[in-house]
Amino acid sequence: MLLPPVKTEAHKHSMQLARKHLRNLALLALVIIPLSACSTLGYYWQAASGHLAIMHKQQPINEALAQPGIDDKRKQQLELAQRARDFASQVLLLPENDSYRRFADLGRPFAVWNVVAAPELSVTAEHWCFLFVGCVSYRGYFAKEDAEALAGTLRTQGMDVYVGGVAAYSTLGYFDDPLLSTMLKQDEAALVGLIFHELSHQLVYIKGDSEFNEAFATAVEQEGVRRWFLAKGQAEPYQRYVQELQFSREFYQLLRGARAELKQCYASTASSVEKRAQKQALLIALKNHYQQWKAQSKDTRFDRWMEQDLNNAHLALVATYHEQVPAFMALLVNQKGDLAAFYQAVKELAELEKGARHARLDDNLSGSP
Repeated sequence: MLLPPVKTEAHKHSMQLARKHLRNLALLALVIIPLSACSTLGYYWQAASGHLAIMHKQQPINEALAQPGIDDKRKQQLELAQRARDFASQVLLLPENDSYRRFADLGRPFAVWNVVAAPELSVTAEHWCFLFVGCVSYRGYFAKEDAEALAGTLRTQGMDVYVGGVAAYSTLGYFDDPLLSTMLKQDEAALVGLIFHELSHQLVYIKGDSEFNEAFATAVEQEGVRRWFLAKGQAEPYQRYVQELQFSREFYQLLRGARAELKQCYASTASSVEKRAQKQALLIALKNHYQQWKAQSKDTRFDRWMEQDLNNAHLALVATYHEQVPAFMALLVNQKGDLAAFYQAVKELAELEKGARHARLDDNLSGSP
């Protein structure tokens, strides 16, 4: 049962939210549901009902903190999240609304499971299209079994598929997104960074340009974490965060290198049989290179991901979150660290056609005006 049997204030509020969101099911469908030819009524329903189920579970964070028997770790995480939420609006100038002011305990490891697919001999991901957010390279499900069902269908069609769980998702400001229990399984830097990242999507989001959107949010996340620790006068945890960022960049560089080699392989004039053999050799080489890198860095955060049976889908989205981040950071420097001016510059870029937008953003790396 999603709702508690006792009509507390949280329950009454949840009922009010439920009625509000039921009236807006059509809007929710337009915001987060793909409108592709293979969409079905069942997919629409799982997306709408999955989001509403989370809305039913939410309660004010103050009430969550007051629950009998709450363990110290969760209490600390909830308090930390609220301080970060205040910091996001007051210092980082991110939207001030009720997002992440309420808490939902999902009782599962991930909020959503995303399905990514790519052809057997291509590193270009398949796309699913949304009315408001454009075409994106994944399809999300609130139940893992539903994601696995789609993955199974795609595999029978000869596609390479990856199913990955994610801790949070954004409704881009159309709804007040709650803080989720799945977001709390992280250290301080990762938790506050995730809140900054998701709120950034409410500030700037361009339909059909995932690379720009995610790199912008990642840049705000990284700058936000820097300012967070600076404001607290905590140099040591920030240095750990910087070191982890560097290791993450090195890891993703490994993946980008493998993706580039696979792309070159698939574009060659070799036969399909030869390409399949080279594909497997390159994926094995990637795993070997990872082991060598790990021996030097001592970073084991990516072990579980690398232990998977890797394929094109795992590498298809490598550039989405990371490749344009340096250009955004350079733009921030060019704005002398002024976040308001930075956001305005990003919004002006958002008005350009995609190719011109990316070119103008990249100009910041060379110091061009």
